[in-house]
Amino acid sequence: MLAMNYRGPYRVRADYKPDPEIEHPGDAIVRVLRSCICGSDLHLYHGMVPDTRVGHTFGHEFVGEVVDVGRDVQTLKAGDRVLVPFNLFCGSCFFCQRELFGNCHNTNPEATAVGAIYGYSHTAGGYDGGQAEYVRVPMADVGPLPIPDDLHLDDAVLLTDAVPTGYQAAEMGDIQEGDTVVIFGAGPVGIFAAKSAWLMGAGRVIVVDEVEYRLEFVKRYAQCEVVNFREVNDMAEHIKKMTDWMGADVTIDCVGGDAAGSIAQTLTGRLMKMQAGASTVLHWAINCVRKGGNVSIVGVYGPTFNMVPMGNVLNKGLTIRANQASVKRHLPRLIEHIREGRLNPKEIITHRVPLEEVADAYHIFSSKLDNCIKTVLIPPSAREVQAVNATALH
Repeated sequence: MLAMNYRGPYRVRADYKPDPEIEHPGDAIVRVLRSCICGSDLHLYHGMVPDTRVGHTFGHEFVGEVVDVGRDVQTLKAGDRVLVPFNLFCGSCFFCQRELFGNCHNTNPEATAVGAIYGYSHTAGGYDGGQAEYVRVPMADVGPLPIPDDLHLDDAVLLTDAVPTGYQAAEMGDIQEGDTVVIFGAGPVGIFAAKSAWLMGAGRVIVVDEVEYRLEFVKRYAQCEVVNFREVNDMAEHIKKMTDWMGADVTIDCVGGDAAGSIAQTLTGRLMKMQAGASTVLHWAINCVRKGGNVSIVGVYGPTFNMVPMGNVLNKGLTIRANQASVKRHLPRLIEHIREGRLNPKEIITHRVPLEEVADAYHIFSSKLDNCIKTVLIPPSAREVQAVNATALH
């Protein structure tokens, strides 16, 4: 099959590799119909995540059609269309029983701090991802969700990560009616965090980034105020000035260790790797929130450590919450929002690229070229299925 193949930092290509096979009676094999490139994939692409191995296939956002199932699979059959949450989970451990599916204790033999994730570093289990024609989906009775007939595939693929991660970012902020919410990052997760903040009762939403076309997009899509941090001398002072010198009620980090905005942080976190990514946005989030406020973190950092102003956390009495999104827990509510017209995820898709051109797709997304917001990869076998379906309709 054709699949994305990681060759080292800033180098990926489309290659042929063996089709995945059923390895356990609980497995399913899924033919990919859509997969996305996520901002988290860029952490891998930029060489920032330990144990990212040459030959691995990325892609934790994908939907597809079941083509084979193991003998123990009860809920799926060949022909079912499914959306597959980015986290693999068992459904039965201490954490899954509490719907902390991103913290499953049984699916990642490589680490105890994080559950398993498709198509990520081997610190997240080493499972091949969905930027391919086919994927092996373990524990197929637990994770995948059949796609309702009235849900567009483009909406479904964004429900595998970007939408629920943005939604959980807002949820972890414990937003109260009328709160001022500041979101760092105008990528897809930040965009959906801004939309979700309104759904949870925010009275004011401000998004911070440096990329003008993304700020223009989120201002239009999420009806929020925007700040270009390149035009600001001191982020904490600027946000306090915008909020009558109180600070925001809630701040949300949707950027993670790839952040720009501080030479010292870029040098120590991204270039010299003396900490687990640049903690620029962590400083901003902690220093921009009001005393007694809430800081929510969904931006990705490495597993070692970051230098953050813990004295300010203590002295301001802050609450910090962070986690990988527990995707499946949010799906019923998010599908309801889509059906009711309150969310239209597919509007953020700007690029649809053949899987064969995955190297160009990464370059465009990473370099923020051509006003790129979200890139979807279409495998050749998916295009053949679409062509057959189109012919049948005629």
